[in-house]
Amino acid sequence: MDESARNKLWESYTKSKKPEIREQIILEYAQLVKIIAGRLSMYLGDNVEYEDLVSYGIFGLIDAIDKFDYEKGIKFETYASLRIRGAILDQIRKMDWIPRTLRQKQKRMDAALMKLEKELGRQVTDEEMAKELEISLEEYYTWQGQTKASGLISLDECIDQGTEIYTDAGLQARFDSPEEVVEKEELKQLLAQALEGLTEKERKVIVLYYYEELTLKEVSAIMEVSESRISQLHTKALQKMKQKLGVQIGILFGVS
Repeated sequence: MDESARNKLWESYTKSKKPEIREQIILEYAQLVKIIAGRLSMYLGDNVEYEDLVSYGIFGLIDAIDKFDYEKGIKFETYASLRIRGAILDQIRKMDWIPRTLRQKQKRMDAALMKLEKELGRQVTDEEMAKELEISLEEYYTWQGQTKASGLISLDECIDQGTEIYTDAGLQARFDSPEEVVEKEELKQLLAQALEGLTEKERKVIVLYYYEELTLKEVSAIMEVSESRISQLHTKALQKMKQKLGVQIGILFGVS
């Protein structure tokens, strides 16, 4: 269905609120749920079934449809994406499947990174991280793989906090206030500074993944390294950016 047909579908539903039209909208945007579930599935691995993620996301899609105000002129895909991802992550948090040992590993890695960067005053290598944690380099890479899911949850908690502000504001008015424009510009400057703190490869992964919206598999093909290495670069880059920006990283990545 093209954009014009979707607009007519929304116009019809806005006027009538007929259940059959609502079902059509659900079917029309079901692919969006599959895409988001697929991206999250890359991080969660075998911990959660892809089909389960899709079912969680469908609830988010339905919630988005019920709360969406077409007449405000907001792009539904952007609004729904937040709701879908939020519904999936909320369910995962309720499951509390991330073992305490993984949470402890994540805290140790974060603490080690902060300590070394403060002491060395430069980018920390994987070898230095492994030495600080008193584990082998191979084991350090294993830790990165194991904790990337918990890192995803943590990052999306930041994104939820940040994007909620702008999503709600967007539903009230189509244009940002002067104060919001200034704040976003300041945040963009902070983002530029955070990106400068990354290595060239880490920066490229972030740009390709978040701005070009490629999958990790596609990024690995472009950069000609393994998908597991791309995952490691991605995890490390987000750790650095989170330390630099805190919850502000969510506002930046939430801006459509």
